Parts: sequence; C-alpha cells; structure tokens
Amino acid sequence: MFGAGMVFLLIMIALAMIVILIYNKLVASRNTYKNAFSQIDVQLTRRYDLIPNLVESVKAYLKHENETLNQVTQARNTAVDQLKNAASSPGDTSLMKHLSEADNALNGMLGRLLMVVEAYPDLKANQTVMQFNEELSSTENRVAFARQAYNDEVMRYNTMSQIFPNNIIAGIFSFRPAALLEAGGNKRDAVQVKF
Repeated sequence: MFGAGMVFLLIMIALAMIVILIYNKLVASRNTYKNAFSQIDVQLTRRYDLIPNLVESVKAYLKHENETLNQVTQARNTAVDQLKNAASSPGDTSLMKHLSEADNALNGMLGRLLMVVEAYPDLKANQTVMQFNEELSSTENRVAFARQAYNDEVMRYNTMSQIFPNNIIAGIFSFRPAALLEAGGNKRDAVQVKF
C-alpha cells in the first residue's frame, strides 16, 4: 500500500510541476509581447508628437488649406486616443483593430497633407519642414520594427498557448489569444514623407 501511495504522490507532484512550468512559460510569453507593445507605444507616441509641430510649420504657407490641417490634427488626436486604449490591454483584438484603423486614417491624412505641401516649393525647401521630414521618416522605420517585434512575440505567445498540453492550462487560467497589430489592408506601404 505504501508503494502505490508513493507512486501516486510522485505522479501528482510531477503533474503539478508540469502545470507550474507551463503556466510560468505562458506568463513570461504574455509579458514579453506586452513589453514589445510598449515599444510600439513609445514610437507611435514620438510620431504623434511630431505631427502637431509639422502642422504648425506648414500652417503659415497653407492658410487656405485649413481643412486639411484640421483633418490631420483630428486624425492624430484619434490615433493618440486609440493608442492609449490599446496600451491599457495590449493584444486585445478590438483595441488592436481600432488602433490599426486610427493609424491608417492618420497615414491617409498625412499623405494628403504631403501632396498639398508638394505644391509649394518654398515650403518643401524650408529647413524646419525638412527636419520634420527626416524625423518622421526615421520614426516610421522604428514603428515598423517595433510592430514586427510585437507581432513576432504575439505569434510565439499564441502558438505556445494553443499547443497541447499548454492549451489545457491556458484555458484553465484564462490565457486569451492576443491580436496582431495589423498595418492595414493586405499590404501597407511606408508613409513617404518627402518635401
């Protein structure tokens, strides 16, 4: 009787150790993708902070283009709000979708502003505008790298939480799938900021 009880106890300890190991790996993976999202947050915040300065720089030249400038500002403010919402729960499907949509709308408005700016040679040659061009281009690259790192970590987490026997532990402890941060549509070209 002592032998069977000991075997049962060892089996239970082994199962408990497996559950603990899987749980800890899931927690670590979830924390890694949340950290990766914080890098997106940093880069998008930097990008969003540059936009009002760009708008102010071109405002004097584009007095009759107030509607475009207001739309850029409104799109930027919407994107900032969606970024804050997404940062509260990285990986949430709905929040990632809203952030992607807001960022895509902002990209569209920036593209429209840049087309207007192209029509003004003095504005394109303005040193301040050229500096913002360089900073925005650099930030776009950083955003792309941060998005890729985040999506890679989400993929690892989702895979880890969906394979057997991890999926059982993930279900018991409510580890939900995380959403990728889509760049919009099937293909997204980087915003080209040229003056």
